[in-house]
Amino acid sequence: MPPNPERVQALRELRARDPRDPFPGYALAMELAKGPGTEEESVAIFRDVCSGSPDYVPAWFQLGLLLSRRGDTAAAREAFERGIEAAGRTGEAHAAGEIRGALDALGG
Repeated sequence: MPPNPERVQALRELRARDPRDPFPGYALAMELAKGPGTEEESVAIFRDVCSGSPDYVPAWFQLGLLLSRRGDTAAAREAFERGIEAAGRTGEAHAAGEIRGALDALGG
């Protein structure tokens, strides 16, 4: 299912209102990840969220999944590793385990 234009617009507005809150950017990137044609923007927004909120574990996980789907295994591996580190810092053991599973599935 392609991104919903109304949802994308609403999320852009929410993100603009409070750029420090990682959730609107995360939600926008998730919507854009539905592609086609918007996946590159999704990657950029996930990276922005991760840069501004390095302990926002879900963004690292979803960034890694998206990069993996796009065939960028090296970048996916890095995102997963950073997500595991963030999960360790924030005490999110379950999330760390899920991300570790995705990292292991990359192989190599």
